[in-house]
Amino acid sequence: MTEAGEVLDRRRAGVLLHPTSLPGPDPSGNLGPDAYWFVNFLQDAGFGVWQTLPLGPTHEDGSPYQCLSVNAGDPRLISRTLLVQWGWLDAADPAFGDPRLACVAACAGFMSRANGAERAEYDVFLAESADWLEDYALFQALRDAHDGKPWNQWPRGQRDRAPKALSRVRRELGDAIERIRFTQFLFHRQWRLLRTYANERGILLFGDLPIFVSYDSAEVWAQREYFALDEHGCPVTIAGVPPDYFSATGQRWGNPHYRWDRMEGDGFRWWVQRVGTQSKRFDLMRIDHFRGFEAYWEIAADAPTAMEGRWVQAPGDALFRTLQKTLGPRIPLVAEDLGLITPQVEALRQRYGFPGMKVLQFAFDGAPDNPYLPHRHEENGVVYTGTHDNNTSLGWFDGLPEDGRHAVREYLGHPSEPMPWPLIRSALASVARLAVLPLQDVLCLGADHRMNRPGTTHGNWRWRFAWDWFPQDAASRMRHLIRLYGRVPANG
Repeated sequence: MTEAGEVLDRRRAGVLLHPTSLPGPDPSGNLGPDAYWFVNFLQDAGFGVWQTLPLGPTHEDGSPYQCLSVNAGDPRLISRTLLVQWGWLDAADPAFGDPRLACVAACAGFMSRANGAERAEYDVFLAESADWLEDYALFQALRDAHDGKPWNQWPRGQRDRAPKALSRVRRELGDAIERIRFTQFLFHRQWRLLRTYANERGILLFGDLPIFVSYDSAEVWAQREYFALDEHGCPVTIAGVPPDYFSATGQRWGNPHYRWDRMEGDGFRWWVQRVGTQSKRFDLMRIDHFRGFEAYWEIAADAPTAMEGRWVQAPGDALFRTLQKTLGPRIPLVAEDLGLITPQVEALRQRYGFPGMKVLQFAFDGAPDNPYLPHRHEENGVVYTGTHDNNTSLGWFDGLPEDGRHAVREYLGHPSEPMPWPLIRSALASVARLAVLPLQDVLCLGADHRMNRPGTTHGNWRWRFAWDWFPQDAASRMRHLIRLYGRVPANG
Protein backbone atom coordinates (compact mmCIF):
# COMPACT_ATOMS: atom_id res chain seq x y z
CA MET A 1 0.00 0.00 0.00
CA THR A 2 1.32 3.42 -0.95
CA GLU A 3 1.95 5.66 2.04
CA ALA A 4 1.01 9.34 2.14
CA GLY A 5 4.66 10.18 2.72
CA GLU A 6 5.63 8.47 -0.54
CA VAL A 7 3.12 10.56 -2.51
CA LEU A 8 3.98 13.85 -0.82
CA ASP A 9 7.71 13.20 -0.68
CA ARG A 10 8.26 16.01 -3.19
CA ARG A 11 6.40 18.66 -5.14
CA ARG A 12 3.79 17.41 -7.59
CA ALA A 13 0.91 18.84 -9.62
CA GLY A 14 -2.39 17.13 -10.37
CA VAL A 15 -5.71 17.52 -12.14
CA LEU A 16 -9.15 16.94 -10.65
CA LEU A 17 -11.45 15.18 -13.11
CA HIS A 18 -14.08 12.55 -12.44
CA PRO A 19 -14.09 9.77 -15.08
CA THR A 20 -17.77 10.41 -15.84
CA SER A 21 -16.63 13.78 -17.26
CA LEU A 22 -14.51 12.13 -19.95
CA PRO A 23 -15.86 12.49 -23.51
CA GLY A 24 -17.36 9.69 -25.57
CA PRO A 25 -20.58 8.45 -27.18
CA ASP A 26 -22.21 7.17 -23.98
CA PRO A 27 -24.24 9.21 -21.46
CA SER A 28 -21.23 8.96 -19.12
CA GLY A 29 -17.50 8.93 -19.61
CA ASN A 30 -15.81 5.59 -18.94
CA LEU A 31 -12.49 3.81 -18.41
CA GLY A 32 -11.89 3.17 -22.10
CA PRO A 33 -9.66 4.89 -24.69
CA ASP A 34 -10.48 8.45 -23.61
CA ALA A 35 -9.25 7.68 -20.08
CA TYR A 36 -5.93 6.48 -21.51
CA TRP A 37 -5.68 9.56 -23.73
CA PHE A 38 -6.26 11.71 -20.68
CA VAL A 39 -3.40 9.96 -18.88
CA ASN A 40 -1.24 10.72 -21.91
CA PHE A 41 -2.19 14.39 -21.67
CA LEU A 42 -1.30 14.44 -17.97
CA GLN A 43 2.09 12.93 -18.74
CA ASP A 44 2.77 15.33 -21.61
CA ALA A 45 1.76 18.31 -19.46
CA GLY A 46 4.01 17.31 -16.55
CA PHE A 47 1.26 16.41 -14.10
CA GLY A 48 1.92 13.59 -11.65
CA VAL A 49 -1.51 13.05 -10.09
CA TRP A 50 -5.04 12.36 -11.34
CA GLN A 51 -7.68 13.04 -8.68
CA THR A 52 -11.20 11.63 -9.04
CA LEU A 53 -14.42 11.73 -7.04
CA PRO A 54 -15.76 8.53 -5.39
CA LEU A 55 -16.13 5.71 -7.93
CA GLY A 56 -19.16 3.92 -6.47
CA PRO A 57 -22.47 3.11 -8.24
CA THR A 58 -24.73 6.12 -7.94
CA HIS A 59 -28.43 6.66 -7.46
CA GLU A 60 -30.52 8.36 -10.12
CA ASP A 61 -29.17 11.82 -9.25
CA GLY A 62 -25.65 10.74 -10.20
CA SER A 63 -24.04 11.99 -6.97
CA PRO A 64 -20.83 10.05 -6.25
CA TYR A 65 -21.23 11.01 -2.57
CA GLN A 66 -24.50 9.07 -2.19
CA CYS A 67 -23.63 5.66 -3.60
CA LEU A 68 -25.38 2.30 -3.56
CA SER A 69 -22.19 0.87 -2.09
CA VAL A 70 -19.00 2.32 -0.64
CA ASN A 71 -17.01 -0.65 -1.98
CA ALA A 72 -18.45 -1.42 -5.43
CA GLY A 73 -17.50 0.33 -8.67
CA ASP A 74 -19.84 2.31 -10.92
CA PRO A 75 -20.98 0.13 -13.87
CA ARG A 76 -21.38 3.29 -15.95
CA LEU A 77 -17.60 3.50 -16.08
CA ILE A 78 -17.17 0.14 -17.82
CA SER A 79 -15.91 0.58 -21.38
CA ARG A 80 -17.64 -1.56 -24.00
CA THR A 81 -14.76 -0.87 -26.37
CA LEU A 82 -12.40 -2.70 -24.02
CA LEU A 83 -14.84 -5.61 -23.70
CA VAL A 84 -14.68 -6.00 -27.48
CA GLN A 85 -10.88 -5.82 -27.41
CA TRP A 86 -10.80 -8.56 -24.79
CA GLY A 87 -12.94 -10.80 -27.00
CA TRP A 88 -15.86 -11.08 -24.59
CA LEU A 89 -18.27 -8.86 -26.55
CA ASP A 90 -19.03 -8.62 -30.26
CA ALA A 91 -19.37 -5.08 -31.58
CA ALA A 92 -22.02 -6.37 -33.99
CA ASP A 93 -24.12 -7.75 -31.13
CA PRO A 94 -27.30 -5.66 -30.70
CA ALA A 95 -26.50 -5.61 -26.98
CA PHE A 96 -23.42 -3.49 -27.72
CA GLY A 97 -25.59 -0.39 -28.02
CA ASP A 98 -26.92 -0.70 -24.46
CA PRO A 99 -24.33 -0.43 -21.64
CA ARG A 100 -26.35 -2.65 -19.32
CA LEU A 101 -27.09 -5.35 -21.90
CA ALA A 102 -23.48 -5.19 -23.05
CA CYS A 103 -22.30 -6.33 -19.61
CA VAL A 104 -24.80 -9.20 -19.73
CA ALA A 105 -23.52 -10.22 -23.16
CA ALA A 106 -19.91 -9.88 -22.00
CA CYS A 107 -20.67 -12.20 -19.08
CA ALA A 108 -21.92 -14.84 -21.52
CA GLY A 109 -18.93 -14.24 -23.77
CA PHE A 110 -16.53 -14.63 -20.88
CA MET A 111 -18.10 -17.87 -19.73
CA SER A 112 -17.76 -19.35 -23.23
CA ARG A 113 -14.49 -17.82 -24.45
CA ALA A 114 -12.29 -16.80 -21.50
CA ASN A 115 -8.96 -18.59 -21.25
CA GLY A 116 -7.59 -20.26 -18.15
CA ALA A 117 -5.65 -17.21 -16.94
CA GLU A 118 -8.71 -14.98 -17.28
CA ARG A 119 -10.90 -17.44 -15.38
CA ALA A 120 -8.29 -17.66 -12.65
CA GLU A 121 -8.24 -13.85 -12.48
CA TYR A 122 -12.01 -13.86 -11.97
CA ASP A 123 -11.74 -16.46 -9.21
CA VAL A 124 -9.10 -14.38 -7.42
CA PHE A 125 -11.32 -11.29 -7.64
CA LEU A 126 -14.28 -13.17 -6.16
CA ALA A 127 -12.17 -14.47 -3.30
CA GLU A 128 -10.50 -11.15 -2.50
CA SER A 129 -13.77 -9.18 -2.69
CA ALA A 130 -16.04 -11.63 -0.86
CA ASP A 131 -16.24 -9.51 2.30
CA TRP A 132 -18.32 -6.90 0.44
CA LEU A 133 -19.23 -8.35 -2.96
CA GLU A 134 -21.74 -10.97 -1.83
CA ASP A 135 -23.89 -8.49 0.10
CA TYR A 136 -23.68 -5.96 -2.72
CA ALA A 137 -24.63 -8.44 -5.45
CA LEU A 138 -27.62 -9.66 -3.44
CA PHE A 139 -28.66 -6.08 -2.61
CA GLN A 140 -28.42 -4.90 -6.20
CA ALA A 141 -30.26 -7.94 -7.57
CA LEU A 142 -33.10 -7.32 -5.13
CA ARG A 143 -33.17 -3.61 -5.88
CA ASP A 144 -33.39 -4.35 -9.62
CA ALA A 145 -36.15 -6.89 -9.00
CA HIS A 146 -38.10 -4.22 -7.09
CA ASP A 147 -37.73 -1.60 -9.87
CA GLY A 148 -35.19 0.46 -7.95
CA LYS A 149 -37.17 0.87 -4.76
CA PRO A 150 -35.03 1.48 -1.63
CA TRP A 151 -34.54 -1.51 0.64
CA ASN A 152 -36.88 -0.24 3.37
CA GLN A 153 -39.76 -0.64 0.88
CA TRP A 154 -39.07 -4.31 0.14
CA PRO A 155 -41.12 -7.16 1.64
CA ARG A 156 -40.33 -7.54 5.33
CA GLY A 157 -38.35 -10.77 5.02
CA GLN A 158 -36.04 -9.26 2.39
CA ARG A 159 -35.89 -5.91 4.14
CA ASP A 160 -34.88 -7.51 7.43
CA ARG A 161 -32.66 -10.19 5.87
CA ALA A 162 -34.62 -13.16 7.20
CA PRO A 163 -32.50 -16.26 6.41
CA LYS A 164 -35.32 -18.14 4.67
CA ALA A 165 -36.23 -15.14 2.55
CA LEU A 166 -32.61 -14.59 1.47
CA SER A 167 -32.13 -18.28 0.66
CA ARG A 168 -35.15 -18.11 -1.62
CA VAL A 169 -33.85 -14.94 -3.27
CA ARG A 170 -30.46 -16.51 -3.93
CA ARG A 171 -32.17 -19.39 -5.75
CA GLU A 172 -34.60 -17.25 -7.72
CA LEU A 173 -32.16 -14.46 -8.61
CA GLY A 174 -29.03 -16.59 -8.95
CA ASP A 175 -28.32 -15.59 -12.56
CA ALA A 176 -28.79 -11.88 -11.81
CA ILE A 177 -26.51 -12.13 -8.77
CA GLU A 178 -23.81 -13.79 -10.85
CA ARG A 179 -24.06 -11.07 -13.53
CA ILE A 180 -23.66 -8.37 -10.89
CA ARG A 181 -20.57 -10.11 -9.52
CA PHE A 182 -19.17 -10.29 -13.03
CA THR A 183 -19.96 -6.63 -13.73
CA GLN A 184 -17.92 -5.70 -10.67
CA PHE A 185 -15.08 -7.84 -12.03
CA LEU A 186 -15.23 -5.86 -15.27
CA PHE A 187 -14.97 -2.58 -13.38
CA HIS A 188 -12.15 -3.95 -11.21
CA ARG A 189 -10.18 -5.21 -14.22
CA GLN A 190 -10.57 -2.00 -16.22
CA TRP A 191 -9.64 0.18 -13.26
CA ARG A 192 -6.61 -1.97 -12.41
CA LEU A 193 -5.31 -1.81 -15.99
CA LEU A 194 -5.85 1.97 -16.16
CA ARG A 195 -4.06 2.47 -12.86
CA THR A 196 -1.13 0.35 -14.06
CA TYR A 197 -0.96 2.38 -17.28
CA ALA A 198 -1.01 5.64 -15.31
CA ASN A 199 1.55 4.52 -12.71
CA GLU A 200 3.93 3.36 -15.44
CA ARG A 201 3.82 6.91 -16.80
CA GLY A 202 4.44 8.56 -13.46
CA ILE A 203 0.78 9.37 -12.76
CA LEU A 204 -0.57 8.56 -9.29
CA LEU A 205 -4.30 8.06 -8.76
CA PHE A 206 -5.93 10.10 -6.00
CA GLY A 207 -9.36 8.89 -4.83
CA ASP A 208 -12.09 10.18 -2.56
CA LEU A 209 -13.57 8.47 0.51
CA PRO A 210 -16.89 9.94 1.73
CA ILE A 211 -17.20 9.84 5.51
CA PHE A 212 -20.88 8.82 5.43
CA VAL A 213 -22.86 6.12 3.64
CA SER A 214 -26.09 6.49 1.68
CA TYR A 215 -29.13 5.13 3.51
CA ASP A 216 -30.19 3.18 0.42
CA SER A 217 -26.97 1.20 0.15
CA ALA A 218 -25.78 -2.35 0.47
CA GLU A 219 -23.81 -1.55 3.61
CA VAL A 220 -26.74 -0.07 5.55
CA TRP A 221 -29.08 -2.88 4.45
CA ALA A 222 -26.60 -5.64 5.27
CA GLN A 223 -25.05 -4.17 8.43
CA ARG A 224 -27.83 -2.25 10.16
CA GLU A 225 -26.19 -2.79 13.54
CA TYR A 226 -23.57 -0.17 12.64
CA PHE A 227 -26.07 2.60 11.86
CA ALA A 228 -28.46 4.76 13.89
CA LEU A 229 -31.73 3.14 12.75
CA ASP A 230 -34.91 2.22 14.59
CA GLU A 231 -36.49 -1.25 14.75
CA HIS A 232 -38.12 -0.68 11.35
CA GLY A 233 -34.83 0.28 9.71
CA CYS A 234 -35.62 4.00 9.54
CA PRO A 235 -32.94 6.59 10.41
CA VAL A 236 -33.09 8.09 13.89
CA THR A 237 -30.49 10.76 13.26
CA ILE A 238 -28.92 11.92 10.02
CA ALA A 239 -25.76 13.71 8.96
CA GLY A 240 -25.26 17.23 7.69
CA VAL A 241 -23.60 20.50 8.61
CA PRO A 242 -24.76 23.68 10.35
CA PRO A 243 -25.22 26.95 8.44
CA ASP A 244 -22.06 27.63 6.42
CA TYR A 245 -20.56 29.21 3.32
CA PHE A 246 -22.83 27.14 1.07
CA SER A 247 -26.20 27.36 2.90
CA ALA A 248 -27.75 29.78 5.40
CA THR A 249 -29.80 26.96 6.96
CA GLY A 250 -27.09 24.32 6.85
CA GLN A 251 -27.27 21.10 4.89
CA ARG A 252 -29.29 17.94 5.58
CA TRP A 253 -27.33 15.23 3.80
CA GLY A 254 -29.72 12.49 4.88
CA ASN A 255 -27.06 9.86 5.58
CA PRO A 256 -27.70 7.80 8.71
CA HIS A 257 -25.18 8.35 11.47
CA TYR A 258 -22.93 5.58 12.66
CA ARG A 259 -23.28 3.74 15.92
CA TRP A 260 -19.73 4.51 16.81
CA ASP A 261 -19.86 2.57 20.07
CA ARG A 262 -20.75 -0.61 18.17
CA MET A 263 -18.03 0.02 15.59
CA GLU A 264 -15.42 0.63 18.25
CA GLY A 265 -16.56 -2.48 20.09
CA ASP A 266 -15.81 -4.52 16.94
CA GLY A 267 -12.35 -3.03 16.64
CA PHE A 268 -13.54 -0.78 13.78
CA ARG A 269 -13.57 -3.86 11.54
CA TRP A 270 -16.03 -2.14 9.15
CA TRP A 271 -13.67 0.80 8.63
CA VAL A 272 -10.56 -1.36 8.32
CA GLN A 273 -12.20 -3.32 5.50
CA ARG A 274 -13.48 -0.19 3.78
CA VAL A 275 -10.23 1.77 3.87
CA GLY A 276 -8.28 -1.35 2.96
CA THR A 277 -10.43 -1.95 -0.13
CA GLN A 278 -10.01 1.62 -1.36
CA SER A 279 -6.28 1.70 -0.65
CA LYS A 280 -5.90 -1.14 -3.16
CA ARG A 281 -7.44 1.11 -5.83
CA PHE A 282 -5.62 4.38 -5.18
CA ASP A 283 -2.19 5.75 -4.39
CA LEU A 284 -3.73 8.47 -2.21
CA MET A 285 -7.24 9.17 -0.89
CA ARG A 286 -9.04 12.28 0.26
CA ILE A 287 -11.24 11.55 3.27
CA ASP A 288 -14.28 13.75 2.95
CA HIS A 289 -15.59 15.84 5.89
CA PHE A 290 -12.65 14.99 8.13
CA ARG A 291 -13.97 17.17 10.95
CA GLY A 292 -16.76 14.61 11.43
CA PHE A 293 -14.23 12.18 12.91
CA GLU A 294 -13.64 14.56 15.82
CA ALA A 295 -17.25 15.73 16.23
CA TYR A 296 -20.21 15.41 13.88
CA TRP A 297 -23.39 17.42 13.35
CA GLU A 298 -26.31 15.25 14.44
CA ILE A 299 -29.77 16.11 13.12
CA ALA A 300 -33.00 14.40 14.15
CA ALA A 301 -34.36 12.59 11.10
CA ASP A 302 -37.66 14.51 11.30
CA ALA A 303 -36.05 17.96 11.75
CA PRO A 304 -37.03 20.35 8.92
CA THR A 305 -33.54 21.87 8.51
CA ALA A 306 -29.98 21.27 9.65
CA MET A 307 -30.22 24.27 11.98
CA GLU A 308 -31.81 22.06 14.67
CA GLY A 309 -28.74 19.81 14.93
CA ARG A 310 -26.02 19.52 17.57
CA TRP A 311 -22.34 18.57 17.79
CA VAL A 312 -21.55 15.08 19.09
CA GLN A 313 -18.07 13.73 19.85
CA ALA A 314 -16.70 11.00 17.56
CA PRO A 315 -13.93 8.45 18.31
CA GLY A 316 -11.64 9.60 15.51
CA ASP A 317 -8.49 9.18 17.57
CA ALA A 318 -9.28 5.53 18.35
CA LEU A 319 -10.30 4.90 14.73
CA PHE A 320 -7.12 6.26 13.16
CA ARG A 321 -4.98 4.55 15.77
CA THR A 322 -6.62 1.25 14.78
CA LEU A 323 -6.20 1.94 11.06
CA GLN A 324 -2.52 2.69 11.59
CA LYS A 325 -2.07 -0.52 13.55
CA THR A 326 -3.77 -2.69 10.92
CA LEU A 327 -3.01 -0.92 7.61
CA GLY A 328 0.33 0.71 8.30
CA PRO A 329 1.75 3.70 10.17
CA ARG A 330 1.29 6.18 7.33
CA ILE A 331 -2.14 5.70 5.79
CA PRO A 332 -2.38 7.44 2.38
CA LEU A 333 -5.09 9.89 3.42
CA VAL A 334 -5.61 13.61 2.84
CA ALA A 335 -7.97 15.29 5.30
CA GLU A 336 -10.73 17.41 3.77
CA ASP A 337 -10.51 19.95 6.58
CA LEU A 338 -12.67 22.71 5.11
CA GLY A 339 -15.43 24.53 6.94
CA LEU A 340 -15.64 25.04 10.70
CA ILE A 341 -12.33 23.58 11.88
CA THR A 342 -11.69 23.70 15.61
CA PRO A 343 -8.31 23.33 17.37
CA GLN A 344 -9.40 19.80 18.30
CA VAL A 345 -9.95 18.86 14.63
CA GLU A 346 -6.60 20.37 13.67
CA ALA A 347 -4.88 18.47 16.49
CA LEU A 348 -6.41 15.19 15.27
CA ARG A 349 -5.17 15.79 11.74
CA GLN A 350 -1.68 16.72 12.86
CA ARG A 351 -1.47 13.79 15.29
CA TYR A 352 -1.66 11.37 12.37
CA GLY A 353 0.27 13.48 9.88
CA PHE A 354 -2.58 13.79 7.39
CA PRO A 355 -2.11 16.59 4.84
CA GLY A 356 -4.87 19.20 4.90
CA MET A 357 -6.51 21.15 2.08
CA LYS A 358 -6.16 24.79 1.05
CA VAL A 359 -8.67 26.19 -1.46
CA LEU A 360 -7.61 29.49 -3.01
CA GLN A 361 -11.17 30.59 -3.75
CA PHE A 362 -11.69 30.79 0.04
CA ALA A 363 -8.60 32.92 0.61
CA PHE A 364 -9.57 36.44 -0.32
CA ASP A 365 -11.86 37.76 2.41
CA GLY A 366 -9.50 40.64 3.19
CA ALA A 367 -8.02 39.10 6.35
CA PRO A 368 -4.22 38.69 6.18
CA ASP A 369 -4.41 35.69 8.53
CA ASN A 370 -6.87 33.78 6.32
CA PRO A 371 -5.48 30.20 6.40
CA TYR A 372 -6.14 29.68 2.69
CA LEU A 373 -3.86 32.52 1.58
CA PRO A 374 -0.70 31.15 -0.03
CA HIS A 375 1.62 32.73 2.54
CA ARG A 376 -0.19 30.67 5.21
CA HIS A 377 0.26 27.29 3.50
CA GLU A 378 2.44 24.46 4.81
CA GLU A 379 4.42 21.79 2.98
CA ASN A 380 2.30 18.90 4.25
CA GLY A 381 -0.77 20.02 2.38
CA VAL A 382 -2.73 20.01 -0.87
CA VAL A 383 -3.62 23.33 -2.49
CA TYR A 384 -6.52 23.71 -4.93
CA THR A 385 -7.67 26.61 -7.03
CA GLY A 386 -11.17 25.18 -6.43
CA THR A 387 -12.88 21.83 -5.96
CA HIS A 388 -15.85 19.99 -7.45
CA ASP A 389 -18.11 21.90 -5.02
CA ASN A 390 -16.87 25.32 -6.14
CA ASN A 391 -17.50 27.44 -9.18
CA THR A 392 -14.79 27.31 -11.81
CA SER A 393 -12.05 29.80 -10.96
CA LEU A 394 -12.97 32.00 -13.91
CA GLY A 395 -16.65 31.87 -12.93
CA TRP A 396 -15.77 32.62 -9.32
CA PHE A 397 -13.60 35.62 -10.22
CA ASP A 398 -16.11 37.04 -12.68
CA GLY A 399 -18.81 36.75 -10.01
CA LEU A 400 -16.91 38.82 -7.42
CA PRO A 401 -17.79 42.49 -6.89
CA GLU A 402 -15.23 44.90 -8.25
CA ASP A 403 -13.62 45.46 -4.85
CA GLY A 404 -13.29 41.69 -4.47
CA ARG A 405 -11.59 41.35 -7.85
CA HIS A 406 -9.30 44.23 -6.90
CA ALA A 407 -8.32 42.46 -3.65
CA VAL A 408 -7.43 39.31 -5.56
CA ARG A 409 -5.38 41.22 -8.13
CA GLU A 410 -3.60 43.21 -5.43
CA TYR A 411 -2.61 40.13 -3.45
CA LEU A 412 -1.40 38.39 -6.61
CA GLY A 413 0.69 41.40 -7.62
CA HIS A 414 -1.64 42.92 -10.21
CA PRO A 415 -0.92 40.23 -12.83
CA SER A 416 -1.35 41.03 -16.50
CA GLU A 417 -2.50 37.52 -17.38
CA PRO A 418 -6.27 36.93 -17.51
CA MET A 419 -7.93 34.70 -14.96
CA PRO A 420 -7.63 31.90 -14.06
CA TRP A 421 -3.90 31.84 -14.87
CA PRO A 422 -2.80 34.01 -11.93
CA LEU A 423 -4.67 31.71 -9.54
CA ILE A 424 -3.14 28.65 -11.21
CA ARG A 425 0.32 30.17 -10.83
CA SER A 426 -0.38 30.89 -7.18
CA ALA A 427 -1.39 27.27 -6.56
CA LEU A 428 1.68 25.93 -8.34
CA ALA A 429 3.96 28.36 -6.48
CA SER A 430 2.57 27.36 -3.06
CA VAL A 431 4.86 25.52 -0.65
CA ALA A 432 2.20 22.79 -0.40
CA ARG A 433 3.74 19.67 -1.89
CA LEU A 434 0.69 18.84 -4.01
CA ALA A 435 -1.19 21.39 -6.13
CA VAL A 436 -4.42 20.22 -7.81
CA LEU A 437 -6.28 22.07 -10.57
CA PRO A 438 -9.79 21.16 -11.74
CA LEU A 439 -9.65 20.50 -15.48
CA GLN A 440 -12.15 23.33 -15.95
CA ASP A 441 -9.47 25.73 -14.72
CA VAL A 442 -6.78 24.25 -16.96
CA LEU A 443 -9.17 24.88 -19.88
CA CYS A 444 -10.15 28.37 -18.63
CA LEU A 445 -13.85 27.53 -18.55
CA GLY A 446 -16.56 29.72 -17.02
CA ALA A 447 -19.41 29.19 -14.58
CA ASP A 448 -21.48 27.13 -17.03
CA HIS A 449 -18.98 24.30 -16.57
CA ARG A 450 -19.43 23.83 -12.85
CA MET A 451 -19.65 20.20 -11.59
CA ASN A 452 -21.78 20.63 -8.46
CA ARG A 453 -23.73 23.24 -6.53
CA PRO A 454 -24.00 22.15 -2.87
CA GLY A 455 -27.47 22.45 -1.43
CA THR A 456 -29.13 21.82 -4.80
CA THR A 457 -30.38 18.51 -6.19
CA HIS A 458 -30.80 19.09 -9.93
CA GLY A 459 -28.36 19.48 -12.79
CA ASN A 460 -25.27 18.35 -10.89
CA TRP A 461 -22.56 15.76 -11.68
CA ARG A 462 -23.21 15.87 -15.44
CA TRP A 463 -20.35 17.99 -16.74
CA ARG A 464 -18.24 16.55 -19.54
CA PHE A 465 -15.48 18.00 -21.68
CA ALA A 466 -14.63 17.65 -25.37
CA TRP A 467 -11.12 17.17 -26.74
CA ASP A 468 -11.47 20.12 -29.11
CA TRP A 469 -11.68 22.40 -26.07
CA PHE A 470 -7.95 21.85 -25.48
CA PRO A 471 -5.80 24.58 -27.03
CA GLN A 472 -2.93 23.21 -29.12
CA ASP A 473 -0.45 24.49 -26.56
CA ALA A 474 -2.36 23.22 -23.48
CA ALA A 475 0.19 20.54 -22.58
CA SER A 476 3.27 22.64 -23.31
CA ARG A 477 1.94 25.65 -21.42
CA MET A 478 1.17 23.58 -18.33
CA ARG A 479 4.51 21.76 -18.52
CA HIS A 480 6.31 25.12 -18.59
CA LEU A 481 4.49 26.30 -15.47
CA ILE A 482 4.86 22.99 -13.65
CA ARG A 483 8.59 23.02 -14.39
CA LEU A 484 8.87 26.69 -13.43
CA TYR A 485 7.46 25.97 -9.97
CA GLY A 486 9.42 22.78 -9.39
CA ARG A 487 6.64 20.22 -9.75
CA VAL A 488 7.83 18.14 -12.71
CA PRO A 489 7.72 14.37 -11.99
CA ALA A 490 11.01 12.62 -11.32
CA ASN A 491 10.87 10.95 -14.74
CA GLY A 492 9.92 14.23 -16.45
